[in-house]
Amino acid sequence: MSKAKKPIFYIDRALGKKYVADGLRNAGANVEIHDDHFPQDALDTEWLPEVSRRGWIILTKDDAIGRNILEQIAVASSNAKVFVLTLGNSTGEEMANAFTQALEKMENFAQSNQPPFIAKVNKQGQVRMWQKSKDLLKLLP
Repeated sequence: MSKAKKPIFYIDRALGKKYVADGLRNAGANVEIHDDHFPQDALDTEWLPEVSRRGWIILTKDDAIGRNILEQIAVASSNAKVFVLTLGNSTGEEMANAFTQALEKMENFAQSNQPPFIAKVNKQGQVRMWQKSKDLLKLLP
């Protein structure tokens, strides 16, 4: 019996290049880093559609993605799967620890929830829905 292909997690520039990526890779995750694919100053509305088209799951700590209407529309129109870390100012190690603890939960959540969605990940690695597909799709013309 073959195992399902592991998802690819996209690390937004707000999470840096090292700690979160290394922590997730050490936990067995497939990871792509923002700076390997886009300019450092690329707007979220520019990279979101491309990352989503590739089927990657987006990890960020930038909660503006769920508050800024243009970014919400970009999430909705590109069918994005987004997980936002709710730690605020935290170290790379703390962010890596939260995402690593949440890894299996995020994989299961992404499998069992219709995109687009924005979910939150807390310090203990718990995952909960923030903005579900139905509500995000209402933002589209």
